[in-house]
Amino acid sequence: MRTTVDLPPDLLAAAKERAAREGRSLSEVIGDAVRSSFARTAVAEREPVELPTFGSDGLQPGVDLDDSAALLDLMEPIG
Repeated sequence: MRTTVDLPPDLLAAAKERAAREGRSLSEVIGDAVRSSFARTAVAEREPVELPTFGSDGLQPGVDLDDSAALLDLMEPIG
């Protein structure tokens, strides 16, 4: 569908450059950018997922969920 959109000159130049570099049309690049923006918004608007928990003691002492290497060490079987 044909429509007119006013873009700032720097944004239009960047979109044209990407289209040329990727061998795609300007319409494809702009369409993908709009789809990507809408997808991020849709993800941000989703309700948070509640994960089931078992017990009430929380994490074991010394467990850092941000340290993946340490978590792997804790999960390795002993012996």
